[in-house]
Amino acid sequence: MSLFAQGPEGAADPTRPLPERMRPRSLAEFVGQGRLLGEGKPLRRQIESDALSSMILWGPPGCGKTTLARIVASITHCEFIAFSGVMSSIRDVKAVLASAERLRETGIRTIVFVDEIHRFNKAQQDAFLPYVERGDVVLIGATTENPSFEVISALLSRTKVYALEPLTLEQLVAIQRTALADAERGLAGSAVVPLPLMERIAVFSGGDARAALLALEALARAASGGEATEQLLEDVLQRRLPRYDKAGEAHFDLISALHKSVRSSDPDAALYWLACMLEGGEDRLYIGRRLVRMAAEDIGLADPRAVEMAMAAVDAFRFVGEPEGDLFLAQVAVYLAVAPKSDSVYRGLGDALREVRTGPAAAVPLHLRNAPTGLLKDLGYSRGYEHAHDSEGAVVAMACLPAGMEGRRYYRPTRRGIEERIAKRLEAIRERRARLRADGRRAPGKGRP
Repeated sequence: MSLFAQGPEGAADPTRPLPERMRPRSLAEFVGQGRLLGEGKPLRRQIESDALSSMILWGPPGCGKTTLARIVASITHCEFIAFSGVMSSIRDVKAVLASAERLRETGIRTIVFVDEIHRFNKAQQDAFLPYVERGDVVLIGATTENPSFEVISALLSRTKVYALEPLTLEQLVAIQRTALADAERGLAGSAVVPLPLMERIAVFSGGDARAALLALEALARAASGGEATEQLLEDVLQRRLPRYDKAGEAHFDLISALHKSVRSSDPDAALYWLACMLEGGEDRLYIGRRLVRMAAEDIGLADPRAVEMAMAAVDAFRFVGEPEGDLFLAQVAVYLAVAPKSDSVYRGLGDALREVRTGPAAAVPLHLRNAPTGLLKDLGYSRGYEHAHDSEGAVVAMACLPAGMEGRRYYRPTRRGIEERIAKRLEAIRERRARLRADGRRAPGKGRP
């Protein structure tokens, strides 16, 4: 029944794939997920104290879900049973749960690990409910799919969901280094793999340690004890390696090309440069953050929905993940490219910041200050304040800039997109304010403190 029946001695079997041989045997060997498994973190304390509660491990392939379950199996004093969501039947599930109930009566708890729990149908998941609720079993489910949709709500409410993250480039390189140095389980002496090639493998793997180690093993075999080359890696992977260094000059060149293509209203170029970044393994959330920035900097109020679209694309990517989520980034890149352009807010903020940094310190006018005490009222705080909502058109004659700065213009709307309407609205507001000031009176209505 157990997925882990081969035991720790099987890990050194040279006929097993490298990811299996190099699978971490303890939390000390585990790489990544520091947010959950770092020293003093609650999940680590639960594992080390053998006091686990039911949980769902949700994360992309190769991030350590099954490895974590194996580590639990190696240190727990509970009965440990593992299922595969692909191969196990409802009869298997019920038999194990009935056994767990009997063991519980003797004081022994059972931990049940279900790999790919999203493959279990509703009846199979329902079978766990009373046993999890009574504490007869501790359920550990692993899934690459969003548990909100793939795990029944009743079971979800009785478990804690831990979201695991893809491994970083640095973590994948560290895993490869360990494998190349390990003489017992790894590839020590089998080949020399330069650091740039390990970095290329890490980029190719997309956060998946299993994929990285399989590629490394294939490369080491192809090198046959010699030094691996870039051409050899391309032959092993059967694809051309992207000419892209996420930490180097190409990283900045490509995001610059994407940004300027969007600014220049060229959706085809935007898609091309975006594709270069995606294929090179760029962090999708970095791309998303830059698209949100472009929406504010280059589209601005010419299309206020641009920021909403960019934020929605980032949220949708988080929800769906790679590679399907890349489509949302592409959609918003095209939207931003064809949207009307305005950098008026960007320029206006820059002008205001320069004035604040280089000009004299300006005090807030007394009529704009609150007066929560009698003393402040006596000092003139809030005196002369005009409440816009009490005035016709919500426009008042009152100045809001510091004395001596009246008439400053930081925001200058363009005549493109929605900003054309904003510009006309601003002209009407300024004309009415000028008339009110020329009349030497306030707009109709009563001022408020």
